[in-house]
Amino acid sequence: MDSDALLTFLTVHRRGGISSAAKALHRSQPAISRRIALLEQELGVPLFERIAGRTMLSDAGRVMVPYAERAVAAAQDAENAVRALARPNSGPVALAVVGTLAGGRLSAILKRFAAEHPEVELSLRTATSAEVSDLIRRGEATIGLRYDRDRSRDLDCELLFAEPLQVVCASDHPRAGRLVTKLADLRGERWIAFPVVPGRREITAAHVFALFQTHGLGEIDWTPVDSLTAQKRLVEAGLGIALLSESNAAEELRHKTISTIDVGDLKASHEVVTVTRRGGFLSAAARRLMETVRAEYKKARMANGE
Repeated sequence: MDSDALLTFLTVHRRGGISSAAKALHRSQPAISRRIALLEQELGVPLFERIAGRTMLSDAGRVMVPYAERAVAAAQDAENAVRALARPNSGPVALAVVGTLAGGRLSAILKRFAAEHPEVELSLRTATSAEVSDLIRRGEATIGLRYDRDRSRDLDCELLFAEPLQVVCASDHPRAGRLVTKLADLRGERWIAFPVVPGRREITAAHVFALFQTHGLGEIDWTPVDSLTAQKRLVEAGLGIALLSESNAAEELRHKTISTIDVGDLKASHEVVTVTRRGGFLSAAARRLMETVRAEYKKARMANGE
């Protein structure tokens, strides 16, 4: 069993079939089918099943996935480590970031890193927190930025910043700029929040609901909106209030298109962490990117009085 066979297996799984995997790997469908057949023959079990016209993992295939991911990632580590000997301050670095963290602070990180390391091929993709971890685990990203720690044993998480959350409203909201004693005073408001997608828990989606449950306040009226920008536009229009981080609301607060509501018994924040693969190879360029990320978030902590 070699890394090419495992990569083929994972691509068929992720792409949902032989045809799509063949396109992704730039190989013929018969070549992909043969590779899978040889792997199944070697293991003595089928890895895929055809169910209602779809290619699905068998029980053995589901067991195989995490091991195949680690093996393929380790092979990529070996290649990167050898290449890094010849090009220690260059090469590719892939960064995966939760979409709501892709704001001004990330822009500062990317600008600083690009200026100091022009030979590094830096790529960026956005995802949910869970997806960021998956990209790191599979070796498709080198460094991840997400909310909340991932407790998986194959990942390392480093806390960068516990970013405060605040309630925001339209600038002409009756409670704009005012203090309410407790969160219960806002129970009758309509809240705007990220949708909760089954099987894809996202900390920012669940936070507002968890707060109300923690305070014993039960269900609330809310509108699910899967875009941070759209959430802020709805808040500006007076169609609801939201719980946002300070950095995500900073521009609108500066231009006074939205305002805040101070809540006496509300102390909420979410952790911003880096994610790397435990035992994975980090090139000199990747380590320098980590240093840049730490430096920018250190500024945020100092500005917050930590």
